[in-house]
Amino acid sequence: MTIEIDDAGTGDILFGAVIGTYRPEDDHFIYDMIDVRYFQKPVYDKKRHLNEARRIALRLVDRLGLREEEKILICTGDILNEAAEALLERYGEERIERGKIEGRAQFLVERAYTDELRNIGYEPREDRTEKWGKNFWHMYNWVRKDPRRRLRWTKSAFPNLKKYPLFK
Repeated sequence: MTIEIDDAGTGDILFGAVIGTYRPEDDHFIYDMIDVRYFQKPVYDKKRHLNEARRIALRLVDRLGLREEEKILICTGDILNEAAEALLERYGEERIERGKIEGRAQFLVERAYTDELRNIGYEPREDRTEKWGKNFWHMYNWVRKDPRRRLRWTKSAFPNLKKYPLFK
């Protein structure tokens, strides 16, 4: 048995990020959000989003209840590095593995993120994970249509955004 931990939304410019845990054996999925403020100044510069991902991952594993002899497979994404270290400390090397999350776990965490995007009024592209460039411009143009209300939902501290008029 294995618990899988994945993230979604960390590379997008809108909203926060989802950290989700999934147990395939009983099809149990739960998630929590890293609030968008962790991706805005001054918080982002302190890299507190990494600690928040750690806190969420540990809490989600506790909520699922790690079973005896159960392992944890955690995504290799950078945002989960501190979480992986904390899980290693708590459960040991023999129970923690880093790897690519695929299949139902990945689908569920991506769906949780897109559902959260809908909650702020944004309708995500169906092909958002296959066409990152188009996805970026789709999100950017959505914000541009009403920046006074929508800029608050952006990961505005991302350094590469400074070259775009909305983020200057």
